[in-house]
Amino acid sequence: MISSMTQSLRRPASLDEFWAVPEGERFHEWIGGELIQKATPSGEHGDAQAGVVGAVRAPYQRPPGSGGPGGWWIATEVEVLLETNEVVRPDVLGWRRERCPQRPIGVPVTTRPDWVCEIVSPSHAKDDTVKKLRLYQRVAIEHYWIVDPRDATLTIMRWTPDGYVTRARAERGEAIRAEPFDAIEIDVGTLFGDDPIGT
Repeated sequence: MISSMTQSLRRPASLDEFWAVPEGERFHEWIGGELIQKATPSGEHGDAQAGVVGAVRAPYQRPPGSGGPGGWWIATEVEVLLETNEVVRPDVLGWRRERCPQRPIGVPVTTRPDWVCEIVSPSHAKDDTVKKLRLYQRVAIEHYWIVDPRDATLTIMRWTPDGYVTRARAERGEAIRAEPFDAIEIDVGTLFGDDPIGT
């Protein structure tokens, strides 16, 4: 029954069973044959997600040459059907406008993102740091960030055919130029609710 499926945090399921969950109740991902319920966001998780969006959306969600670096579509919690027929709902994600001229719309979005950021939830930490990392590697998502409120760190990875390479790791109190958004400087602490450095 769908009701028992929606109450379970994780269970084996077919893709058809995933699509059978009503859209308004589908706070799930389907990875490796498992239906995985997204963790209920904590205050720390929600603050970090808002911090990432606040850092990158204003300067980048615009056409190139329009008063900032531009060149991206930035979104949150979008249901994405990947080439592997697995379905994810990244916390924050983005598409380069040069590859995706029109804003991705619909449910699910079928255009692979160029950047994904996952905010680690304690109950789902292994998904973000192992399962999703491997999945995003398989489908060649170029940039993967892991934001971890537990230790207030930001990890920036870039795709290579042999696996993700960690390009940088930064913590609260540091400012960093984090690819692919390295035209701007991000104060890592602001991702976790801190006031900007120097204020």
